[in-house]
Amino acid sequence: MSGWNTWLPMLVLGTSLVTGAIIFCMPESWRRARTALNVSGATLKAGLVADMVWGVFHGQRYETRLGLGLGPGLELVLSSDSLSMLFATLSSLLWLVTTLYAVGYLEGTHHLRRFFGFFSLCVTATMGISFAGNPITFLLFYELLTVSTYPLVVHEGTDEALRAGRVYLRYTLTGGAVLFLAVAWLYALAGPVAFTVGGVLAGLGLGRGEAVGLFALFIAGLGVKAALVPLHGWLPAAMVAPAPVSALLHAVAVVKAGAFGIVRVVYDVFGVRYAQSLGVTDPLAALAAFTILYGSVRALSQQNLKRRLAYSTVSQVSYIVLGIAIVGPVSTVAALSHLVHQGLMKITLFFCAGSLGKGLHIHEVNELKGAGRRMPWTMAAFSVGALGMMGVPPVAGFVTKWYLGLGAVSERGQSWALWVLVGSTVLNATYFLPLLKMAWFDAPDAEHAGPAPRWEGHPLLLFPLLATALLSLVVGLLAHSPISPLSWAWLISQREFRP
Repeated sequence: MSGWNTWLPMLVLGTSLVTGAIIFCMPESWRRARTALNVSGATLKAGLVADMVWGVFHGQRYETRLGLGLGPGLELVLSSDSLSMLFATLSSLLWLVTTLYAVGYLEGTHHLRRFFGFFSLCVTATMGISFAGNPITFLLFYELLTVSTYPLVVHEGTDEALRAGRVYLRYTLTGGAVLFLAVAWLYALAGPVAFTVGGVLAGLGLGRGEAVGLFALFIAGLGVKAALVPLHGWLPAAMVAPAPVSALLHAVAVVKAGAFGIVRVVYDVFGVRYAQSLGVTDPLAALAAFTILYGSVRALSQQNLKRRLAYSTVSQVSYIVLGIAIVGPVSTVAALSHLVHQGLMKITLFFCAGSLGKGLHIHEVNELKGAGRRMPWTMAAFSVGALGMMGVPPVAGFVTKWYLGLGAVSERGQSWALWVLVGSTVLNATYFLPLLKMAWFDAPDAEHAGPAPRWEGHPLLLFPLLATALLSLVVGLLAHSPISPLSWAWLISQREFRP
């Protein structure tokens, strides 16, 4: 392995880590320099990740190993495989557009040095989770993600924000402690292990009770950030954070870190066939199905726009867990492609919600009347994201639901999962279609009438939401192209289910 291949994963992390360190040292008044540094760092990271994707696609391997000094065999391992590159590509791409959006959204506000410093630490943690080559590395970056996102959640400094921050910490620190116990137990049973295709536990001769207990501990620890019911309570509470933070929590960082961790545990710690033989995948599928329906039902009653989107996330992220738990190549493709598809659609919705709040002071659902006449570009992007969440073709969400339903019926005959998807789709339509109807067809209230606000044309707010809405359409229309998330998910699925 060449020196470049050895150090490239660390360099990808270093771009945001160094950016954050410099920002913390900058005077608050250096706004242009901070913006230039933020955008340059995010662009460089996206370019380095693209280089790694090209290399992995052509058989290259990238790996960095550093001793931790915590015991024999315990190393910090950053490595590349097709699964890590899927999550890393999503993270680097959406972080770039979120950086642009955050610069525009927070223009003229205070404490930007603190915000963008922790913002950079957050992307460092997420990329570390992407490239984690073993459970101890995953755990370290998973906890760094908690520490770095807390200041973003409480950024506004209001009593409500501080209360939400306490809720966030109670959930995520407890989940982190449970995950620590799971990793410690794993190392006690198997010694230092790496994430391995097919899993590492199948041949160790563990007792069934021991293996099931370990699996349950992992799911409980990771399920907090993945917002599995009943571990989801932090997510709606955290909606007091600024819109760029909400976008990160839902589309890129925290909930995706939990879902990605569950994928790693099922496939690369236990191995999907061993997990299925233990009988733990069916209960996991049932929990995911319940979360899908529960989140959708709770979304119906939310009058605050961001909270409605938050419960939608509770539902939508569990599509990933359901696809993994059904156990089959087609359902795996659905789950892994949804890791990207949901990120694109949900970040679009939160960008739009932030712009509507800035431009029209819209925060409640009933305030959307006539919004499409005053902010047509923003509402057009919102409509794409909402239709995608419902599974309307050709938006990316349709691809996910199609393959998930196909996998459930054709691979294991689990037709009940198809009815879960149908129910979820009906509920999605019930809580999204009235919003679109109000925005496009209802006359605005007197307090929300008037000419289009300047926010509609603000390039740093408009470009990101239009770009992600367009990508939501493109990855649906070109789902079978060689570079689509769906095609990359097929590569991973073939790796996991090869004979």
